[in-house]
Amino acid sequence: MKKVTAFVGSARKRHTYEAVRQLMEHLERFGDVECEIVDLADYRIEICRGCKLCFEKGEEACPHKDDRDVLVEKMTASDGVVFASPNYMFQVSALMKALIDRLAYIGHRPRFFGRSFTSVVAQGLFGGEKIVKYLDFVGACLGFRTVRGTCVTALEPMTAREAQRIDCLLAKQSERFHRSLIAQENPVPSLMMLAGFRMGRASMRVNLDESSLDYRYYVEHGWFASNYYYPTRLGPLKTLVGWLFDAIGTRMAKKRNR
Repeated sequence: MKKVTAFVGSARKRHTYEAVRQLMEHLERFGDVECEIVDLADYRIEICRGCKLCFEKGEEACPHKDDRDVLVEKMTASDGVVFASPNYMFQVSALMKALIDRLAYIGHRPRFFGRSFTSVVAQGLFGGEKIVKYLDFVGACLGFRTVRGTCVTALEPMTAREAQRIDCLLAKQSERFHRSLIAQENPVPSLMMLAGFRMGRASMRVNLDESSLDYRYYVEHGWFASNYYYPTRLGPLKTLVGWLFDAIGTRMAKKRNR
């Protein structure tokens, strides 16, 4: 049985919540998935201060004592995670952004490999597709195997045609997500993700040492000697490009220190 947890960044149970509920229902019809919906409005998430203590000393050094770790534990216990947000002024809601900002240390030290991620954005007019791309990128940075999210558009009151179209979109998304949940192998990284890993690692090797938690995390996981975060076949072209990213990242880091 696969566990999927959806984190909903809306203060009211309307379009965003309903879209997630529909997605969960479609997933549960496969028979091997159990779902939970988490309303972020029910949890206390303080605004990140940008103190960087979580980067330098570890997440336990964060001055905030709120529900962040409870939410992270739910993600850790899940095989699949969904981030859902309404389109508020062409960006995620404040609730969702507060959570994402507090997960920045996992972006530095990703850990959700082998787990699947997708997103849902609900809106009345337009602009949500860019938010979907943002959320999916966040999922990839946290280490998830990302499945393309869905933007649902409808005004109030929703028409029968809009409801039918949205249900169809969510049904298709559930099929994509379920395939990812049962997949046995991690995907080959995109060029963007490969560049982020190799150039970031090169900079870390030049600029940091054992006094840095990020550096020690990379050493412990063998990432200074690996092709990517997890074992994967890059192929001749991406292998060559990976070496190029290593060289560019090292050169940029050294140039900055001159």
